[in-house]
Amino acid sequence: MNFAGQVVLITGASTGIGAELARQFARAGARVALAARDETRLQAVAAECRAAGGEALVVPTDVTIDAQCAAMVATTTAHFGRLDILVNNAGMSMSAMFDEITDLSIFEKLMRLNFLGSVWCTAYALPHLKQSRGRVVAISSLTGLAGVPKRSAYAASKHAMAGFFDSLRIELEDSGVSVTVVYPGFVFSEINARAYAPDGTAYGDRAYKRRPGETMETAECCRLILGAVARRDRDLVMTWRGKIGRLLKLISPRLVDRIAKQAIQFKQ
Repeated sequence: MNFAGQVVLITGASTGIGAELARQFARAGARVALAARDETRLQAVAAECRAAGGEALVVPTDVTIDAQCAAMVATTTAHFGRLDILVNNAGMSMSAMFDEITDLSIFEKLMRLNFLGSVWCTAYALPHLKQSRGRVVAISSLTGLAGVPKRSAYAASKHAMAGFFDSLRIELEDSGVSVTVVYPGFVFSEINARAYAPDGTAYGDRAYKRRPGETMETAECCRLILGAVARRDRDLVMTWRGKIGRLLKLISPRLVDRIAKQAIQFKQ
């Protein structure tokens, strides 16, 4: 996969999937703009990208603030002179039965970060992407395709993402701008520790621990994403469970409910 000279803006680039995407894009020759709230971690990822032969720009950004999304895109395009790929990756999760949640602001916070942050970043990036006939990438989740117990707020935000980006794809059909929605399964990263508990605090050390064979390696997840972006795929469902579940939902939705319940039982 060759992204030589292309400018890639990645939100949520300080850890996990976002950081690994930055490193892989840099190794593929891209010039990367890294956005997140933690500037110290962004600088560390940027150093790794430069060591891999790429050019990296750090743009501290909180995507839950509309004006900061606009400034992020403006800073990136002013520095590089163009924008070819926007990766909407910033996000957070939660884990709680709905009737156990004591802080309902979790719903607003996740919708603002996972959904509205992606909307705002895309809105400001789109004029530049139209000029480059570029790509919009949205990192969703299998919970964006089917409801999952203990993830009601997270699933709602990811379903909103799916509806928005599917609609946008149709609108942009004649513009040269492609839209790729990515639906990873369980990928072990810091998102688990940062997930909201029922009282609105982060799980931290209480988060579930990795179990062999139950999660995908971050590097493999990102390798698949880069391939989908390079091909301008419509979407990417990574796991066999997700692919089968997508079909089964049309035939036997109750069975999909049972599969989702079993898949989440061992987690928070």
